[in-house]
Amino acid sequence: MPSNEKNSNAPKKAIDLHVGEMVPGVAKKDPIIVAEGVKRSFGGLVAVDVEHLEIPRNAITALIGPNGAGKTTLFNLLSGFDKPDHGDWKFDGTNLSGIPAFKTAKLGQVRTFQLTKALGLLTVLENMKLGAKGQRGESFWVGPFKGLWNKQEQEIEEKARGLLQRFKLDAKEADFAAELSGGQRKLLEMARALMTDPTLVMLDEPMAGVNPALTQSLLDHILGLKESGMTVLFVEHDMHMVRHIADWVVVMAEGKIVAEGDPESVMKNPAVIDAYLGAHQDVDLGVVTGRIAAEDV
Repeated sequence: MPSNEKNSNAPKKAIDLHVGEMVPGVAKKDPIIVAEGVKRSFGGLVAVDVEHLEIPRNAITALIGPNGAGKTTLFNLLSGFDKPDHGDWKFDGTNLSGIPAFKTAKLGQVRTFQLTKALGLLTVLENMKLGAKGQRGESFWVGPFKGLWNKQEQEIEEKARGLLQRFKLDAKEADFAAELSGGQRKLLEMARALMTDPTLVMLDEPMAGVNPALTQSLLDHILGLKESGMTVLFVEHDMHMVRHIADWVVVMAEGKIVAEGDPESVMKNPAVIDAYLGAHQDVDLGVVTGRIAAEDV
């Protein structure tokens, strides 16, 4: 896990992830997600209208934008929790258009939610064990015969305890999930996502409702996902967080991608400042906006 010293107040150094000019839809050197012509409407409201988007592999990408920009809707589409009106996208070369969420998770793409989905009346350890895939004990034919799945159950429990220790929740394993704080539930959801050994982790506003005392811990764990070889895509309103942990930033406004680039370039992009403030201001977006606390579409 990264130490607090590694997460200094200095902005992240830009890394070369793209090919050509940093414009909306710019090609990436090694994309893990490629989306083409994705559109989703709700009645007369066009929530998402993305012509082309590529998410770089083994990097931390932030999806930002003002309230109502369509970030969460796009998140839901890419993760299989919603279906587009038209368009398609590929994850690691596999077309995911119309594929439900449980199948995308099996392929290595998992997500968390702004409002955590922990099962409050199960213990922390039980919540973790639910995240493991391919459990033989869930089979109708195998379930009654514990000897056929007991060894796998022990391995799953060992893995779950290892992740709880990594996320500093091991002391809470016997507690009901409902007893955890908001920040601890975020940690639990992130830890549970790793039970599937994912390639891509999608985090929907990981800092929303988190006690400031846990903020640094969450930042460290997100950086740790990348260091473990995973790709991270997250929705966030906290510009300080975006600026200091994201390798790449995608900006949405009114359902469209209006800018892309490294954090420092994006924060100074007039199109991004326009999207947040309504008119061009010759200022640094990161300084002006600070933390934007708002619900998304």
